[in-house]
Amino acid sequence: MAAEQPLLPQSGLARSAGILALGNVASRALGLAREIVISHLFGASGLVSAFRVASIVPTMLYALLIGGLLSAALVPVLSEYAGGRQKQGSGRAAGAILGLVAVGGALIVLLLELFAPQVIWLMGSGFDDSLRAVAVRSLRILAPAVWCFFCSGIVTGILYARHRFTYPALAAAAFNLGIVVAAPLLVGRLDIYSLAVGVLLGSIVQLALQLPGLRGSGLRLSLDWRHPALARMAQLYLPIALGLIVTQVQIAVDRNLASGTGENSIAWMQNATTLIQFPLGLVAVAISLAALPSLSQLSAAGDWDGYRRTLARGLRLVLVLILPAAVGLWVLGEPLIRLIFEHGAFGPADTLWTTRALLLYLLGLVFAAIDWPLNYAFYARQDTRTPAFVGVFSVGLYLAVALLLVGRLGMLGLVLADSAKQVGHALVMLVFLRRRVGSLAGYGVATAGARAALAAVIMGGGVWLARGALERGGIAEGALAETTVVAVGGAVGIILYFSVLAVLRLEEAGILSAEVVRRLRGG
Repeated sequence: MAAEQPLLPQSGLARSAGILALGNVASRALGLAREIVISHLFGASGLVSAFRVASIVPTMLYALLIGGLLSAALVPVLSEYAGGRQKQGSGRAAGAILGLVAVGGALIVLLLELFAPQVIWLMGSGFDDSLRAVAVRSLRILAPAVWCFFCSGIVTGILYARHRFTYPALAAAAFNLGIVVAAPLLVGRLDIYSLAVGVLLGSIVQLALQLPGLRGSGLRLSLDWRHPALARMAQLYLPIALGLIVTQVQIAVDRNLASGTGENSIAWMQNATTLIQFPLGLVAVAISLAALPSLSQLSAAGDWDGYRRTLARGLRLVLVLILPAAVGLWVLGEPLIRLIFEHGAFGPADTLWTTRALLLYLLGLVFAAIDWPLNYAFYARQDTRTPAFVGVFSVGLYLAVALLLVGRLGMLGLVLADSAKQVGHALVMLVFLRRRVGSLAGYGVATAGARAALAAVIMGGGVWLARGALERGGIAEGALAETTVVAVGGAVGIILYFSVLAVLRLEEAGILSAEVVRRLRGG
């Protein structure tokens, strides 16, 4: 282990984000394969919606108790240990945290097994009795995965704090193999429950793959409830936990409202969300996680110019990559959905409604993307109250819009409410960022965003023309046609976008190109 954890220059940030992005590419690709398997075997049926309601419970618990803890408290606190004068104590701190989570996670699994019917009623009261029964049984199969998710999340945080990104990236990709492998093999015997078994198997693999990364970390597993790192993390996490409770209530209300708009609605929303999450995970999450340890150490050292410079790098990279993704999904969303999902039990009507949901989710995509580094910027300063406060505000905004629109627009009203929440959250976070850490004017964020937006609009026009020409030409039918439209349209978009960026001389375009070339050469 090196004597110190190096701070990341611009190229280092891109390289670390690249490692996470490669893992995310694999994870999202396997995630798409997972969704293809689900849509092929079960379509967008009520059974799938029931499974979605059950499977979101472990996700909500992870987000509430571990996901927010990881970025808001775990990585900042352990980064201080790893980068400061307390290096020898970092293994003890990590071991105390992992021990506490392992015991707490086991208790939560037991409670889920006992109270699964009550949990499902809260999440999906709009379902009929048969679908609620499916959701209850699915949740009981899924419950042990919660323990694996919790422990895996803590191990991920330990590795991130030490700038070890490869093992978490690989583990995140491997998780999706559970359903991809288990569902086709077990569907004949377990029907819809094969999906729950796949999630459970994937969670076990995800944890197992990260454990070798702990070698040399000095981890000492213990039940030391009085370790000072736990108290510091609790202090940081309490405001976030309060905000996340409100967020999870919003998710529960969203699922409950959606279950009353038709048994297919949750399945359609999830299919659209899968496409939205791909660029978010590939771009915003990867860049934000790569920057967090360095932001934490810069904040601890009081180097605020370096802090703003690092944050600005992250925001510029996010904008340069997320804007073309949003425009590309807007133009190619329908043929992409037909290509990925429309086969087996998934029909044209499912494509139509999934496309409508996707277009409305896209209204909030860019705001959701820049929100990731903004949130992490506050976590790095060990300021968790501000993101928690803004989170509560945005949930209130969501509920107001959702309750206003759901009666008239049904499922689409809920999607619009989600986009309104993303826009409101990001804008308020920008206001607080300026007040707390100073303006980012002069760091090139606005310039990069404007040039990237111009390039994305030009790209979108080119892709639209290419799609129209291909569809009018009638070059093929079925999957071959959709593959051609998506592949050719995507290639045209990439060439146009980066050509315009080159003409505009945007620095990030050169950095990204150099990183791609380096990786292709095996550097």
